[in-house]
Amino acid sequence: MKNSQDYKDLVKKVTMYLDNALTKEAERELLREIKSNPNYMELLHKEKSFREFVKSRVQRRSVSPALVQSIKERIKITS
Repeated sequence: MKNSQDYKDLVKKVTMYLDNALTKEAERELLREIKSNPNYMELLHKEKSFREFVKSRVQRRSVSPALVQSIKERIKITS
């Protein structure tokens, strides 16, 4: 990689790719870049693995139905 800015740009693109936030054309371009460079592929795999690790370790507490109803009432939504 040429410099740290190129690396930051790549990380940003990979993040956006994993968040499904790229246009189809930008996604195709990124995938072409990744296929042509093993270091880029490694970055993608590391980021995916990290996300899976976090997802498997984070436990979200469920929200009580009373809280949901209270919020709905405050914003005037009925179910």
